[in-house]
Amino acid sequence: MPWRQSSDPMLERALSSSDTSLLLLVAGGSLMLLTLIGVLLWRLRQRRRRNIDRRLRRSCRGVLANFVIPDGNGAEIQVQYALLTGRGIMVIDIKDVEGHVFGSEAMQDWTVIADDRRFTFANPQPGLWDRVAAVKRLTPESPVVGFVAFSGRAQFTKGQPKSVMLLEPLLQELEKEAGGTGSLSDGYMMA
Repeated sequence: MPWRQSSDPMLERALSSSDTSLLLLVAGGSLMLLTLIGVLLWRLRQRRRRNIDRRLRRSCRGVLANFVIPDGNGAEIQVQYALLTGRGIMVIDIKDVEGHVFGSEAMQDWTVIADDRRFTFANPQPGLWDRVAAVKRLTPESPVVGFVAFSGRAQFTKGQPKSVMLLEPLLQELEKEAGGTGSLSDGYMMA
């Protein structure tokens, strides 16, 4: 660079080492900032998950979370939540997606459209039905229902498929039932 030309080699080394130090300082600061943002996002997600767990435990007689049971076909199946309520056992799969969700029982893949993104995921209902069937095999005397519960960031503008609910209204209904201020909607045991 013409403006930095010098005949003194010692001055050249000093400028070069300060440029390198500044570059390392900026890179290190950027890395620390990105790490801090990542940790904060992770903690926010963990807090939201703990809040859901806390609300479920307060509003249900019993909660089993993230466990494996026999599927009845010689294999095992993972259950995210099984809740013991006043009306029976409720199996819940929670999905955290953001955007407009388009899906139905007949569709193999569901689509989510959010801002400038579009992606698909496998229809969650068959997996839910397998989990409900596995729980029913273990507790044949108890009524068992299941729901795929989507976070509040999901919107079903074309209607919600069978066995699908938004998480917040589901939590509110469970809390109402536990508090004795009402009962869950008729669809609760019909799903």
